[in-house]
Amino acid sequence: MRKKTYLKLVEYQTEQAKRHLGEVRSIYTEMRGYKHDFHHHLQTLKGQLKAGELERALVYIEQLNHQLMNVDTLLKTGNVSLDAILSAKVAQAKAENIAVTVKASVPDHLTITDAELSIIVGNLLDNAIEACQAVPEGRFIRLYIAMKGKMLYFSMLNSAGEKKQRTGKLFLSRKKGFHGFGLKRAEAILEGHGGWCKYNSEEGAFTSEFLVPAIE
Repeated sequence: MRKKTYLKLVEYQTEQAKRHLGEVRSIYTEMRGYKHDFHHHLQTLKGQLKAGELERALVYIEQLNHQLMNVDTLLKTGNVSLDAILSAKVAQAKAENIAVTVKASVPDHLTITDAELSIIVGNLLDNAIEACQAVPEGRFIRLYIAMKGKMLYFSMLNSAGEKKQRTGKLFLSRKKGFHGFGLKRAEAILEGHGGWCKYNSEEGAFTSEFLVPAIE
C-alpha cells in the first residue's frame, strides 16, 4: 500500500510539474510574441505620422494600448523561479476573472529548491483559484510573500464559497483523484525544512499561511 501510494504521489507530482512548466512557457511565449511585433507597430506608426494621418495614428495607439493591457507582465519578486510560477498562476487567475494582488520580495537564492518552491506555491495558488471559481462575483486573491529574518513567510487570502469541512489538517475539495496529494506534498516539504503551514476556512474566504527556514 505504501509503494502504491508513493507511485501515485510521484505520478501526481510529475503531472503537476508538466502543467506548471506549460503555464510558464505560455507566459514567456506571449511576451516574446509581443516583443517581436513591437518593431512592426513602430514602423506602422512612423508611416502614419509621416503621412500626416494623426487621427489614424491615435486610433492605432489606442488599439495597441488595449492589447498591452491584456498582456500578462512578469512579476518581479527578486527570485526568478518564484517570478515564473507566480506570473503563470496570476495569468490563469485573471483568465477566471479573479482580481489578484501580489506583494512579494524574496532573495534569488534559497535553501528550498526551485522544484520544491514550485510545488508549494503552485499548489496553494491552484487551491485558491479553485475556491474562487465557486464564487459568482467579487473573486479575489491577495498574496504576500517576504523574508522574516532567515524565514520565508507566505500569506494568502482568497474568496471562497461556503465554509469547508476540515479533515485533519486539510479541507475537503470539490476535485477528485490526486488533488489531496498536492497539499500533502507541500506540507511534507515544509516540515522537512523545519517549517509549518496552516489553513483556515470561513464563510466566503480562505486563508493559507506558511513559514519555513530558507536562508542559511
